[in-house]
Amino acid sequence: MRRLLPLAGATLLIAAAGGASGQQAGVGSIITRAMFESMLSHRGDQGCQGAFYTYDAFIKAAGDFPRFGTTGNDETRRRELAAFFGQTSHETTGGWATAPDGPFAWGYCRVNEITPSDPPYYGRGPIQLTHKYNYQLAGDALGLDLVNNPDLVSSDPVVAFRTAIWFWMTAQSPKPSCHDVITNQWTPSVDDRSSGRLPGYGMATNIINGGEECGKGYSTDNAKDRVGYYKRYCDMFRVGYGDNIACRDQKPYGGR
Repeated sequence: MRRLLPLAGATLLIAAAGGASGQQAGVGSIITRAMFESMLSHRGDQGCQGAFYTYDAFIKAAGDFPRFGTTGNDETRRRELAAFFGQTSHETTGGWATAPDGPFAWGYCRVNEITPSDPPYYGRGPIQLTHKYNYQLAGDALGLDLVNNPDLVSSDPVVAFRTAIWFWMTAQSPKPSCHDVITNQWTPSVDDRSSGRLPGYGMATNIINGGEECGKGYSTDNAKDRVGYYKRYCDMFRVGYGDNIACRDQKPYGGR
């Protein structure tokens, strides 16, 4: 793991979500089938493998994590889903600078890591689950033997989404979970604050791939790509970006 688009029709796509709040409705009240298809409209195009990722698989997987996309008020819920899809769209991007509909319309193009970095535990699925320890932890949490069958993450779309949401929801000390950071459930320690690690989308980037992308005093191309996707989805969901969306001034955690 390591230019906003025209929004004509976006109001219709989220109309059903306008009154949803708290934990009374699931993620499907914000990410309708029509919204999902609009967000990820190029995932099945030639050169992409993302037809693998289906709306039904996402909704089924999300149902296994009752706090995902249901924590807090309507604004918080929308921002969390924008953040989740922003990060995972970067991990699976097939976009380029002059791509049709813009570079941030090409999330979920990839299922497998293009250049396997740690075979057989290379990046797979929306979060590009990588390294044996993550396959072990995810498998233990989900009741699956992903160490001996890592291809489950790239052959079963429900499992793919479950591993991504598991990673999003799970703290790996000293890192908090992305979920807690985005939903204001995390209080930075004195060390976090002195290291510039504050709540916001940039902190999610730090959790996922901080060693490569954060604390450099400037935004790397990958970090910029993550922010671009996030802003696109926030605009589609009609929610503000919040504070601290970049991680250039955040010291990464050691080791991972």
